[in-house]
Amino acid sequence: MSQRLLLGDEAVAVGAIDAGITASYAYPGTPSTEITEYLLRRSGAEGGPRAEWCANEKTAYEAALGVSFAGRRALVSMKHVGLNVAADPFINSALVPIHGGLVLAVADDPGMHSSQNEQDSRFYADFARIPCLEPAGQQQAYDMTRDAFDLSERLQVPVIVRLVTRLAHSRSAVTCREPRPANPLAKAPDPQRWILLPANAREGWRRLLEAQERMRELSEECAYNSLHVGGSRTLGVITTGIARNYFDEVRGELAESPSHLHIGAYPLPAAKVRRLAEAVDRVVLLEEGYPLVERALRGLLPLDLEIAGKETGEVPAAGELTPGIVRAALGLARPAAVEPPPLRLPARPPQLCRGCPHADSYHAIREAIATFDDAVVTADIGCYTLGALPPYSAIESCVCMGASVAMARGASDAGLRPALGVIGDSTFLHSGITSLLDAAAAGADMTLVILDNGTVGMTGAQPTIAPGGTLERIVLAVGVEPEHLQVVDAHPRKTKEIAAVLRREMEHRGTSVVIARRECLESIKQRKRAAR
Repeated sequence: MSQRLLLGDEAVAVGAIDAGITASYAYPGTPSTEITEYLLRRSGAEGGPRAEWCANEKTAYEAALGVSFAGRRALVSMKHVGLNVAADPFINSALVPIHGGLVLAVADDPGMHSSQNEQDSRFYADFARIPCLEPAGQQQAYDMTRDAFDLSERLQVPVIVRLVTRLAHSRSAVTCREPRPANPLAKAPDPQRWILLPANAREGWRRLLEAQERMRELSEECAYNSLHVGGSRTLGVITTGIARNYFDEVRGELAESPSHLHIGAYPLPAAKVRRLAEAVDRVVLLEEGYPLVERALRGLLPLDLEIAGKETGEVPAAGELTPGIVRAALGLARPAAVEPPPLRLPARPPQLCRGCPHADSYHAIREAIATFDDAVVTADIGCYTLGALPPYSAIESCVCMGASVAMARGASDAGLRPALGVIGDSTFLHSGITSLLDAAAAGADMTLVILDNGTVGMTGAQPTIAPGGTLERIVLAVGVEPEHLQVVDAHPRKTKEIAAVLRREMEHRGTSVVIARRECLESIKQRKRAAR
């Protein structure tokens, strides 16, 4: 055994390596990015398992499925909204007999530190009818990841390991066990069961339903689901995942030691929940994310048992848990707050990096649309979302990956003109290509501006999936006319020139694309540091 100081994300990566994975796939997304960053370093420097960034989460999950079909173990990682993109192969993969262990590490973002929603990936596990493991700390992140591969092969289903931001991005000492070797290459013994024609899918669904009882039994037996029944009936507490740490922080201040059930593995251990309920008159639910367990309890437990949590207001429905929130939910006084002295500090909203090429593109866009009353600029996920803030104030929407393209097309169809979509190069490759295909096929009256800085800037300057020059070929291949594809240099000295190009393309009553190209400054700095 050895000890390492690891982020929660890194603990998942090390657990996967020690579990004998052959490959891992991902798309960058905070707070999950560091899983693959660590695996890439190990892969390059130490000859570890293959690690790859992919075009999007769907393609990453499908590549991992291919590894599993070949009998070997694969890890696929993403943030919570990325699982929306991968939902199609993920949900369907529960119906095929997983061969090599397949583990999906999903990092949720309560509090929306770097996300557009707070969705809880445990619901995806419930929806797909598969197990989910939820670590309370970095050691469990390592242990659960290793165990998840064994569980996946034992039950022949994918398994989710669910992290949250505070765990993903904090460090702790982790004791690592002896690594196991990778599985031998051995194609799935019955490929017909991987062909989800309706007859096969019905059979796969039947097998999955039959496996539910075994999953519930394993959950009841699982050491990650621990029950302590105290001597008082006054209070019972149920914690899930990282919420256990907040409870441990304050439990010593309670007048009596409450009964406590900690849940780290799903499906819900219903028998343990009932045993807790039989011993207490009131249950407080502490879970990071949505009230998944709380809602389930209302169907499991007697109606006269008081259940307190997010649904009843004792715990806030939005944001992260804190020790103060947990203290209040348990009837303890909040600690006295220290009021900072009044300081007149200037507001400092997040900004694009000084010298960022996106800033020059936004200045050009604002100049190009200045004389139009009904112009609309739809944008996307990435650094360039900061174009919504002063001094740019250049964009009017940002909903999800790739939405800028289709929203500009729809706004144009509704009558707004000119309609501009703004999207980054990596986001275009992730989710924008198919929307541009739609627009070009319909002859939509819109202009798409692709901000090509050659990197995935927002998540740490990871390389884009396609090298320079590829974008032009893709744009032409989906049907944009060559004379309405323009490439400009996103440089401050060329703002007026770019604006003129944009105005010319906006006058075209069809689909046009302007690629504004200049490398990300942070990417240049990283490249120079690596070359030293």
